[in-house]
Amino acid sequence: MVRRPVAWVVAVILFAEALGIAALNWFMAVAVDRQHMSLAGLDADRMSMSARIGAVVFGLYFALCALVALLVAVRNRPPAGFGRVLLISVAVVHALLGAVSWGLVGWNAFLYMVVVLALVVLLLMTYDRTDDTGAGETSGPGGPGGASGGDDGAVTGPGPEGDPAPALRKDGTPPAGPVTPPAPTTP
Repeated sequence: MVRRPVAWVVAVILFAEALGIAALNWFMAVAVDRQHMSLAGLDADRMSMSARIGAVVFGLYFALCALVALLVAVRNRPPAGFGRVLLISVAVVHALLGAVSWGLVGWNAFLYMVVVLALVVLLLMTYDRTDDTGAGETSGPGGPGGASGGDDGAVTGPGPEGDPAPALRKDGTPPAGPVTPPAPTTP
């Protein structure tokens, strides 16, 4: 399907962004340090140190998000817990950066941010389904093994210990009952 390739692409893009963001911030720190720049009286050494700290923090953040996407690609399982929160946060970051980049950088940067945002959202949404059987497979009337005469896995007769309720299917779900049409609401 499309899930694993999207996860691989997101992992590669986020690793590249981690390196790019870290390198850009580190370059800004070196430029401020060598030219002894000052902004509104701020100390150049403090500005340089904060840019280096930003390089490390944002580089690790994007690398951690890329690691989550890589684990999703390798395991072919949806992200859960903290990993899902990280991927949601990186989607929000790309949405905000896209909005800012439209005015400051141009439509090319905006388009890149929107594509990455779409890939991260696609990665999150393709794993939302709780079952891997597909939407078309149902058991019951009209489905495979339903009214066509096949065995739907339900045990007929009373349940355990003489309970008049029917027993569960082999997969642990209750058997499908008759469908009642909705009552009319207008007189």
